[in-house]
Amino acid sequence: MAAAESLGMAAAGGKTYSFKVVLLGEGCVGKTSLVLRYCENKFNDKHITTLQASFLTKKLNITGKRVNLAIWDTAGQERFHALGPIYYRDSNGAILVYDVTDEDSFQKVKNWVKELRKMLGNEICLCIVGDYNNFFFFFRYAESVGAKHYHTSAKLNKGIEELFLDLCKRMMETAQAEERSRGNGASHTSTARRGVQIVDDEPQTAMPAGGCCTSG
Repeated sequence: MAAAESLGMAAAGGKTYSFKVVLLGEGCVGKTSLVLRYCENKFNDKHITTLQASFLTKKLNITGKRVNLAIWDTAGQERFHALGPIYYRDSNGAILVYDVTDEDSFQKVKNWVKELRKMLGNEICLCIVGDYNNFFFFFRYAESVGAKHYHTSAKLNKGIEELFLDLCKRMMETAQAEERSRGNGASHTSTARRGVQIVDDEPQTAMPAGGCCTSG
């Protein structure tokens, strides 16, 4: 049985969450390396330039609930900045990446935070991603804007699984809070908010459910 098929049966009678996540940041800060490591477990020492945007998917099983991620990796070059709203529209989460050796790249992250909060409000889950250097300064800034800071390494494959897992859990909590606020207690219904779909599944044959994740 294919991995996606086995995953589809993992959470008997549970919910399936579909989330849109966008990666934003200057060019050459490592956005593509990060997402390729996460989705395909690949790393290329050579810089890969993204033109406009690329699209990847990931399927996870988190505490018995299925999560489908649609991940948009956007271009960082200034000439593509105007296209940003096309890709972050309807996003449930955003990963803002900066280069700790480039102060300007962090200032651009601040600009993205302001833009995302203005366009999408406080419900979008924000992650700010850099390296160990200057960690406490950037951590305090992330905390001040309601984001979380992470230190990762695509080359060493460190911190990336934790980043996406935590982001997924936060998006699930946000979606569940909205579902409760709407008083949506009926089964076999779906709720759509900025791309998120929460679907009560028909009972299926149960399989062991853990914190595993598989590529889509």
